[in-house]
Amino acid sequence: MMQSPTKYLAHKGWHQTAVIAIIGGIYVFGSWALDFNNLNGLIAVPKAFAWLGINFKPTANSMTYLPRIWQKLIQTVLLAISSTVVAAFVAIFVALLGSKVTGVNAFVQTIVRGIASFFRNIPLVAWSMILLFAFKQSDFTGFLALLLMSVGYLIRAFMEIIEDEASETMLALKATGASYFQVIFQAVLPQILPSILSWILYMIENNVRDATLVGILTGTGIGFIFDIYYKSFRFDAAGMTVLAIIIVVIALETISNQIRRVIL
Repeated sequence: MMQSPTKYLAHKGWHQTAVIAIIGGIYVFGSWALDFNNLNGLIAVPKAFAWLGINFKPTANSMTYLPRIWQKLIQTVLLAISSTVVAAFVAIFVALLGSKVTGVNAFVQTIVRGIASFFRNIPLVAWSMILLFAFKQSDFTGFLALLLMSVGYLIRAFMEIIEDEASETMLALKATGASYFQVIFQAVLPQILPSILSWILYMIENNVRDATLVGILTGTGIGFIFDIYYKSFRFDAAGMTVLAIIIVVIALETISNQIRRVIL
């Protein structure tokens, strides 16, 4: 027997209320367990922003740091782009093996999905620290940290794109007698290319932001000089660094959005 719309909405409303209550209960319990004072936390927020506004405000003196800031920022952007492009080349071929549509067999598909999950679920901070011990402080360490994390995300994204967009094409061309490589290179890849490019652009934007954190941990790029300025109490220079990062990230997002409008 079908429920009336009123009973269905009431039942759904009770479910949503229960979920909200459970989440709220978890938050209250967590606050109590960690001895976190919510009122003091709320009061501290405007004070923190006021401190940032006073101390991180760029000054005339901080303009002298601009050449070095832009040099390191360009280095960081190039590092993010190069790591993303290499990760995309690796991910597309691995995704073809792991996809249910284009994969070779179930065993290989399982292995590929396991690899993607492994790389994706290790945090960027952990990759940076692990690689730092192996390769010391260098641009190559930051490159590898971004590369390994990007590979995990892109393999998963590309497999989903293949399965969503190319399954019918694969079946249709197989029925005509086309070989596996003919289907892949002449049909599947051209069809999914716009979505792949969109994901690559997204990962470049994301990696530019993440490269700042990687730089702090590995001693490279814009993150490294921000860390130096902050720890030496040159807050105006640190503020100028943050402002430059924001400008570059907004510019990259604008360019990416324009490219997406053209290709999609």
